[in-house]
Amino acid sequence: MKTKLYKNPYLQFVLLGILLALIPILANAGLIKVSHITTLGGTFIFAIAALGLNLLLGYSGLISLGTAGFMGLAAYFSAYFTVDLGLPFELALILSVVIPTLLGILVGLVSLKIEGIYLAIATLAVAEVMKKTFEEFDFFTNGFSGKTADYPTLLGFFTLDRTTMYYFIVAVMIVIMILTYNLVNGRLGRALNAMRGSEAASQAMGVNLLKHKLVAFALATAYASVAGVLYVHFIRYSYPTVWNMGLSLNFLAMIVIGGLRSIYGTLLGTFIVFAVPDLFLKQLPYFDQLSYVLNGVLIILVIIFYPNGLIFAGRDIKKLFTKKKEVK
Repeated sequence: MKTKLYKNPYLQFVLLGILLALIPILANAGLIKVSHITTLGGTFIFAIAALGLNLLLGYSGLISLGTAGFMGLAAYFSAYFTVDLGLPFELALILSVVIPTLLGILVGLVSLKIEGIYLAIATLAVAEVMKKTFEEFDFFTNGFSGKTADYPTLLGFFTLDRTTMYYFIVAVMIVIMILTYNLVNGRLGRALNAMRGSEAASQAMGVNLLKHKLVAFALATAYASVAGVLYVHFIRYSYPTVWNMGLSLNFLAMIVIGGLRSIYGTLLGTFIVFAVPDLFLKQLPYFDQLSYVLNGVLIILVIIFYPNGLIFAGRDIKKLFTKKKEVK
């Protein structure tokens, strides 16, 4: 009974959230730097957006290089709604997710006509158009000067600070991980898997390609939008240069390094790509630019030795220790 309880995926997600919630306590105790809260909070925000891309690429077989653009669009919307218009955070969150998601559905319509590298180029073009919009629409984005935002106020009276905002980010990430688990293990997940394997075969089995492609793009965009809203209210600024092609490629690197079709692999890949350079590599002399090389080297190594992602390396290590025990 205890073993079954331990293997419960929902309990595992909750335990992960509790473990991550200990980070501020460790910072207050002086065991880690306070700045690490910001680094890890940002990492979890990017993990949310990466989960959306993994849902799109890993489960439905559709590729997008526009994640950074949609994330940035949601960030600017939330900052504009809360700061300029004075709307409540909850309403700004809903609007900032719904509007980019509708645009993501329109991009999904493009996937009905093109696929593969051509779809990637099309989504990249959309992201670049949005980046240019961020630079030129001063009344909305404040141009190159960037848009600032504050920590959100929940329910009209509970104003968050850095630590409580970190807890909020962790809670949202865990909820989205649970939601993703339910989606990929339900009817939608089976339909997306069939579509990824063969569109013709999946259509013959009754899968509506139009519906499921639009749903996949909508979910990926919604995830990126939620991440964008959390980003602008945690980092408290948004510059056009943040939402560039490099960020979209980093999202792709995260799910390839961590593991396609893996929720925990996405979190692992995000930690490697975003947290490791800030927490470890930048502390070393002459290694400031090593993070750019690290991503490329890791992708090559993972593709060669672990095409399913580093998350599956643990299984091999476990098998290795099991064989050693058997030999003894």
